[in-house]
Amino acid sequence: MRIAPIVLKILVTVVVSTGIYTLTELLDLTGDKLWQIAVSVVIGGSVFIVQYMIDFERRLDTVETGHREHSRELGVQFNQLSEAAGLLSDLDEAGMSTSDARRLIKSLSRVGQQGPEIVKAFARSEVESLASVVTDLTGMTAHWPRDNNEWLIRLTECARRTVDATSSSVDQPFWNTDSAGPYLDAQAEAMRARGVTIRRLFMIKEEERGNSDFMRRFTRLCQAQRDAGISVRFLSLPLPEGSSPRSVVARDVVIFDSELYLEFEPDRQEGNIQTRLDADGRRVDGQVRTFNALWAIATEPAPRPTPSSGATG
Repeated sequence: MRIAPIVLKILVTVVVSTGIYTLTELLDLTGDKLWQIAVSVVIGGSVFIVQYMIDFERRLDTVETGHREHSRELGVQFNQLSEAAGLLSDLDEAGMSTSDARRLIKSLSRVGQQGPEIVKAFARSEVESLASVVTDLTGMTAHWPRDNNEWLIRLTECARRTVDATSSSVDQPFWNTDSAGPYLDAQAEAMRARGVTIRRLFMIKEEERGNSDFMRRFTRLCQAQRDAGISVRFLSLPLPEGSSPRSVVARDVVIFDSELYLEFEPDRQEGNIQTRLDADGRRVDGQVRTFNALWAIATEPAPRPTPSSGATG
């Protein structure tokens, strides 16, 4: 059975007092009972007080230990709060949206609390992907192992001045696919809402230029983009001798505001298209100079023929 602490202290005191009284009885030959009782009471009281002092010291140590642990936890939480506040302050100073960061954190918390496991896994995957891209952008470049039409559309929505694009895919079905529609819609909105100037430089092969069927389809494609407000020109590759720039590689590159470009290049090992985003000033300037030089020597497509007034049917 568990004995209450106060009862245990009293029992210890009684035992010690009785022992002291017995000892004084054996040692005191005078037989002074009052002295024996006084000694027993004093020592027994001292033992009782010492027990309380020991118990008090033990409890004080426990309180101090708990206080130190609590202080340490508060310090960790304070540091975390300070770090979070510092990150939000850094975001604000960098011109980023702190409200979007808060919304992301709150939404992730809600998904973690109430979402099924597959939703949590998907959310973690999306956050990891975003974190990877943004981390790469600290070095002014990012890569995607596939054709990333989403980056293309989003950057078009972010453009404020110009979008200059070279396109080597006129012999591919891209412009008739579902992927081309949202891209062209984003360009139309950029021109209408923000006054963005868009230039597209098509690169075709010399043998394609001599193919009447191909040129008929190509002319319709160019006219459709011109009707949407896009400035269109084309080049036949390879360029004639003495042209500047001397060598041109047919590659899909889109330059946004002369500050960043997307490059879609074939991955020969994997056999697909990989996307590279680059904001390095030196490389961007090189892409801008190359585009302007090609644009200067490019040809405007022939206008769509208009039916004669006497035509019928």
